[in-house]
Amino acid sequence: MAEITAAMVKELREMTGAGMMDCKKALNETNGDMEAAVDFLRKSGAAKAVKKESRIAAEGICRIAADSDRTAAIVEVNSETDFVAKNEQFQTFVENVAKQAVKSSAKDMEAFLAENWIEDPSKTVSEALVEKIAVIGEKLSIRRFEKVTAENGCVVTYVHGGGRIGVLVEAETDVVNDAVKEALTNIAMQVAALNPKYVATADVPEEYREHEKAIISEQYAQDPKMAGKPEKVIEGAIIGRLNKELKEVCLLEQIYVKAEDGKQTVSQYLDQVSREVGTSVSVKSFVRYETGEGLEKKTENFAEEVAAQLK
Repeated sequence: MAEITAAMVKELREMTGAGMMDCKKALNETNGDMEAAVDFLRKSGAAKAVKKESRIAAEGICRIAADSDRTAAIVEVNSETDFVAKNEQFQTFVENVAKQAVKSSAKDMEAFLAENWIEDPSKTVSEALVEKIAVIGEKLSIRRFEKVTAENGCVVTYVHGGGRIGVLVEAETDVVNDAVKEALTNIAMQVAALNPKYVATADVPEEYREHEKAIISEQYAQDPKMAGKPEKVIEGAIIGRLNKELKEVCLLEQIYVKAEDGKQTVSQYLDQVSREVGTSVSVKSFVRYETGEGLEKKTENFAEEVAAQLK
């Protein structure tokens, strides 16, 4: 049995909004598996909301470089401390990594690190990284990159919070003008703010649907209000709830953040833009990076650190 610490309970509570005792029970039932504990709380109805972003704690920044209206790349480079993430030398290095990515033909990180460094072809990207680590005196990591090229349309970019979040949106359109770019930048801001998982409901994998459906089914099975109701009624309620949740994770189904009536969806907004510019404008794909997403930050107890040094 894994040791359940107060820090684990606190983290799970921040992620789900569930009570302390519920979180402790969930961790005990799942032997300390955080993801399984989240599902346990969701099934029991104790989780108010799953906020995985609460686990985003690693330092660093995202940067974007564009080669044209059709091609752009996004990178995330991590550092150990926020102090270094704000360092001008580090930020310049990350900007150069983004420039490398937009010119790169690499399909994975291994190939990317083996390429000749754009600022000095006599060394590789990996060697440039090692040199930067030696200069800054802190562990740095080029965590991920993605390059997007639009075949028929454009790619717009958006960076939020000084590099905390970066977004690329690929659109299909026969017209690329200021009005189209402004509309797509609004969509990129939507992606940054509401963090959708998919473009449209048709893109949602069956595995994701079944996972969410199983959790909703378990919640209803434990709901006294649903007790004794016909199976057909329960199944209809499950499907209705699932469809509602899918609207929240699919970009085109989300309520547009700038909707004046508070009802217009992103899909409807794009239809409006298409009419205004006289040609179809549609979102084909998007990439959203948030610094440290899914990484655990090293927690430091300075009192313990000082005590250890005095021993």
